[in-house]
Amino acid sequence: MRDHPRLPTSPGFWRSPLRGPWFTSVLGLVLLIGITVLFVTGLVSYAAYNPDLSRVNDTTPDKGVLGFYLFAWPTDPVWLYRLTQGVHVTLGITLIPVLLAKLWSVVPRLFTLPPARSLAHALERISLVLLVGGGLFEFTTGVLNVQLDYVFPGSFYPLHFYGAWVFFAAFVAHAALKTPAAVRTVRGRRQHEPSDLVSPRPTAPTVSRRGALWLVGGGSLLLFLTTVGQSLGGPFRRTALLAPHGTADPGGGPNGFQINKTAAYAGITAADTHEDAWRLVVTGRTGTVRLSRAELLRLPQHSASLPIACVEGWSTADQWWRGVRLRDLAALVGYDGDPPDVLVESLQRHGAFRRAALRANQVADGRSLLALYVNGEELSPDHGRPARIIVPAAPGVLNTKWVARLTFGDL
Repeated sequence: MRDHPRLPTSPGFWRSPLRGPWFTSVLGLVLLIGITVLFVTGLVSYAAYNPDLSRVNDTTPDKGVLGFYLFAWPTDPVWLYRLTQGVHVTLGITLIPVLLAKLWSVVPRLFTLPPARSLAHALERISLVLLVGGGLFEFTTGVLNVQLDYVFPGSFYPLHFYGAWVFFAAFVAHAALKTPAAVRTVRGRRQHEPSDLVSPRPTAPTVSRRGALWLVGGGSLLLFLTTVGQSLGGPFRRTALLAPHGTADPGGGPNGFQINKTAAYAGITAADTHEDAWRLVVTGRTGTVRLSRAELLRLPQHSASLPIACVEGWSTADQWWRGVRLRDLAALVGYDGDPPDVLVESLQRHGAFRRAALRANQVADGRSLLALYVNGEELSPDHGRPARIIVPAAPGVLNTKWVARLTFGDL
């Protein structure tokens, strides 16, 4: 039955003349570079959330040694997270045609019988299953997250986190075994060696292998051009046809930039934010102070030109924010020198990131604000009125909206 030409376990079942070691090797070397960059930028994104800063920013269960802390995320340059996460998301989408072509090129090996000829062969097949399954899982969950489609079970963050480690471990093992042979093949040193990827009875070719590579490259280029604009922001965002443009129309004017989470979605009502009802609670070494919006406006006001960049890969152009510096609020509760970390809590009652923690270096930066205005106008409800956090280079979800409480101290 294994050699029956109508079964996928038979080499004769796979008849495309494109399959072969050279075609597979070229795709593999492209993925070797691309996936390595994806993994590194993914680790950088993990660091940007300051995962060691209490369990507020990172609630990944049982992460153990996998949750090692990299470094305190810097506030300079202000476009750092915009760049690293933009590269991560844009490159991930751009590599999809390459990944699919690579899987197509080696699919006969997935049906090879017997499943294991030896212990070493069995381990190689298991690593292949982890590699293929992990790759499809990571790319699928990544694309769904970019599109704001949370249809997978559980939280995206731990799923993508653990999936990345499983996939990359299998990827490293596979690369260590296959890269030397792939390099020799691409250099032309093994073009005439027999391979199980070559069909014993191929059909007539309709395109050359180089033509197929141009087709894959063209698909990747198209995805790049219709995605990269979301990371550049401004007028380039119009070219990001495949990127989400927010869950609500922000309209025009000073508040006319992307909104992911609206006030209605977060359960924020006009009664919650009315000046007669809302107070900012600030707690620290010397106790607690409660500040109305009018009292906040009597404090020294500062401005900063900063973008918002989110894990989905999108970012805005620089917006002009105005409000009270976080370090000045820390001074109100006993931190006149170097300010400590801060826990920020939102009026939002449910959902992820209604609480976020910021490092001391972020609090100390003079551009880190409790913003009351944007582009010369009061914040709209969807952009966080009456007050929101804005911090240079921080992921968007750490720029908490509808701020209710600031607790300064070591977290």
